[in-house]
Amino acid sequence: MKINKEICIGCKSCIPYCPVEAIKSGDFVYIDEKVCVECGVCLRSGICPVDAIYLNDLEWPRNLMQQFSDPMCTHPATGIKGRGTAEMKTNDVTERFKVGEVGFAIELGRPGVSASFDDLEKISTAISYLVHFEPKSPVTHLIDIKSGKLKDESIRGARVLSAIIEAKTEEENGLKVLRILEEVSHSLNTVFSLCVINRCVNGLSPFKLVLEEEGYSPRINGKTNVGLGRPTV
Repeated sequence: MKINKEICIGCKSCIPYCPVEAIKSGDFVYIDEKVCVECGVCLRSGICPVDAIYLNDLEWPRNLMQQFSDPMCTHPATGIKGRGTAEMKTNDVTERFKVGEVGFAIELGRPGVSASFDDLEKISTAISYLVHFEPKSPVTHLIDIKSGKLKDESIRGARVLSAIIEAKTEEENGLKVLRILEEVSHSLNTVFSLCVINRCVNGLSPFKLVLEEEGYSPRINGKTNVGLGRPTV
């Protein structure tokens, strides 16, 4: 994102709209590209009275940053918008998670914090030997699914508003994944939220009981968008 200095009147109305505080003011108002994640919130807000904010031509890896930060932007590798997939939300249609499996949606970053692909790689490499990465996920297209390492090292320092690692494993490996995430969390320069997916048996989640026995306090947030995923047939 850019601000046209020739048009900007320095009213600073746009500053509060940036979720990562990338809009700065000095002699004039400008966008700090080292902080900006190309989310487009400032432009979509329509707050600028003179339309000085504009989207410039983005080159790699800034166009990749836009794909993860702007929910209106389509990922060319997957053809979907947003940071996650329909597959993990539509299990009744896609059957991504079968009985005996546990899914994980690890969302790094948040407005005001953001995350780097370096943070993402720390997690993906740590859990790679235990999980199967969701093939439809935008993140999976960026990593080697065996090692979890980024395919392109040039994007390691790039920051995005958030990115979601989507994966699954067998129930017996679920606690191992959680312990790894706890350990890796101390080395991250961001925050992450964790969603655990488990298919119910007789109305109960088997893995929820395991979590509770281990001292975790899972909060049930059933989210099934029936009919919006890619069918299995």
